Amino acid sequence: MLVPQLFLARGGLSVSRIVQGMMNLASWNWTVKERRAFIEFCLEHGISTFDHADIYGGYTCEALFGEVLAEAPHLRQRMQIVTKCGIKLVAPARPEHTIKHYDTSRAHIIASVENSLRALRTDYIDLLLIHRPDPLMDADLVAEAFAQLHAQGKVRFFGVSNFTPSQFSLLQSRVPFPLQTNQVEWSLLHLDPMFDGTFDQAQELRRAPMVWSPVAGGRLFRGEDERARRVRLALHGLAAEMGVPPDTVALAWLLRHPVQAVPVLGTGNRERILNAVRACTLNLPREDWFALLVASLGEDVP
Repeated sequence: MLVPQLFLARGGLSVSRIVQGMMNLASWNWTVKERRAFIEFCLEHGISTFDHADIYGGYTCEALFGEVLAEAPHLRQRMQIVTKCGIKLVAPARPEHTIKHYDTSRAHIIASVENSLRALRTDYIDLLLIHRPDPLMDADLVAEAFAQLHAQGKVRFFGVSNFTPSQFSLLQSRVPFPLQTNQVEWSLLHLDPMFDGTFDQAQELRRAPMVWSPVAGGRLFRGEDERARRVRLALHGLAAEMGVPPDTVALAWLLRHPVQAVPVLGTGNRERILNAVRACTLNLPREDWFALLVASLGEDVP
């Protein structure tokens, strides 16, 4: 079974319905051979989109991925690479940074892309996201940086991450092409985008949001707080009825929403990845979907 593809925006970037996140790549301590085998495993199951950020692994994960592309450059044509910029971390790789902060200046965006291209061993990035809202963001200057990178062929499409609807609208008002997505946190333990206008805007504009931490960083299955235990009990009950793993049900819950969210996995476990692939064909009945929502809320819907 292969993961299907969808367009984030009409006429925009086509991505796999499940995205493989590379945030934890450095912590897996894999050899180049092991990293290549993992990437090929994802591609074989239709997961063709890989999510990065310049800061992941203390500015190391992009280069670890790039080592694979240097060894097997033909894989680049089979994938879409997403990366992010705009956060400056205090890290050994960036000794000039004295405090964690945001930087969406034109110069920093362009420099970050140049660094990412070198690290990833690629000539272009499919999708560049501004990683976090910057209180000092000048939307006109961000738009200038986007326009230059697009004209140079270094970035095909652009979007944002963790933006409020009004922040998204502000930047979109300055950019002459559609922002492809707003990558936000969403899971059965974090429902905010459903109720704060984020998903309303995404549906209005027909922009599929990417979703980070879709199983709440594993808290759905390990958390001991009352809410996590409540949701876990409901997940296990439905999973037993359907004959699938609980994490398949958790992801199917996300995929059932009409906003067409694209979950970004954070796991390096192949069984978990296969469970996510199965979620693409599991259509939760409406009442089961609401049963999980009620378990998360801890009370009936109004």
